[in-house]
Amino acid sequence: MRPIRAACLGTATALVTLLASAPVAAAATDIDSAHAKGRDRVITVIGRLSQQTRFPVNPGGVAAQGDRTVFRSILFDKDNKKEVGETNGTCTTTLVEYDGGAEVCAVTYNLPGGQLTVQGMVFGIFTKGLPTIPPPSFDNAITGGTGKFDRARGQVHADTIGTGLRRFTIDLD
Repeated sequence: MRPIRAACLGTATALVTLLASAPVAAAATDIDSAHAKGRDRVITVIGRLSQQTRFPVNPGGVAAQGDRTVFRSILFDKDNKKEVGETNGTCTTTLVEYDGGAEVCAVTYNLPGGQLTVQGMVFGIFTKGLPTIPPPSFDNAITGGTGKFDRARGQVHADTIGTGLRRFTIDLD
């Protein structure tokens, strides 16, 4: 068993991401003026799953509470043409149902000028006892940030738009 300190460091390392591009940099720079004028700022990116590792509680067996998934996606602009960065995160199964189930997920976006932290539930992860294909859409909360995103709030909406492809709409309040 790993010491708690090492486990926390591993999780923190897995959550650090890099997201850098002209369109996103412009959005990050514009956030202060968006708050000042009382309007939302929306950033849309396309994520291409590049790596996913599952850590099951019952290796070779059925899904169980506590199963963990660590993932990495390369992010592209809203037209899915220009690479703008990457995102990394973890999800832990909290409810196993034959049709349904749930995971709690945590992701950090490192944007020009600061970081955004995102977390929340994803429901409907199982169909007939197997992972739902395609994965369901979900909304997660923006729980905070650093730098220009200090005290950030809002939500991230994700839709599966193809095999290994998701559209992420980041809506900053």
